[in-house]
Amino acid sequence: MSAREALAKAEEEELDLVKISPTANPPVCKLMNYGKYLFELSKKAKEQKKNQKIVEIKEVWLSCTIDVGDLNVKAKQAQKFLTAGNKVKVAIRMRGRQMAHPELAATVMAKFFEIVKDYGQMEKKPLTEGRNVFMMLAPIKA
Repeated sequence: MSAREALAKAEEEELDLVKISPTANPPVCKLMNYGKYLFELSKKAKEQKKNQKIVEIKEVWLSCTIDVGDLNVKAKQAQKFLTAGNKVKVAIRMRGRQMAHPELAATVMAKFFEIVKDYGQMEKKPLTEGRNVFMMLAPIKA
């Protein structure tokens, strides 16, 4: 039908005339309540936003000279972060003479990972950047 007839029919039924494909020959239009349509779209968008999980990166700082008890406390904290679904960045800052012995940091990282390996997997292996050694852990997928 012509555009005038379609517009008259839309006004008669108190609906809106929405062009679906305006470039087609002839253009394709639809009679609908456009306000209700926009409301439904915003409702779907809110629902999708509510259901998505934002993954945070939590940090745990260790030391080359950390003792077993302190290491267990930090590991327990990391386990809590991993079970909540967050990623954990484990870092060690080497100070002074510790720079001459980077293998100490590597052993501390290995011990730490042994404690938390049931809760997370290693996403990035321990990497030295200047004075710091970093490792990234991600939660294990269920």
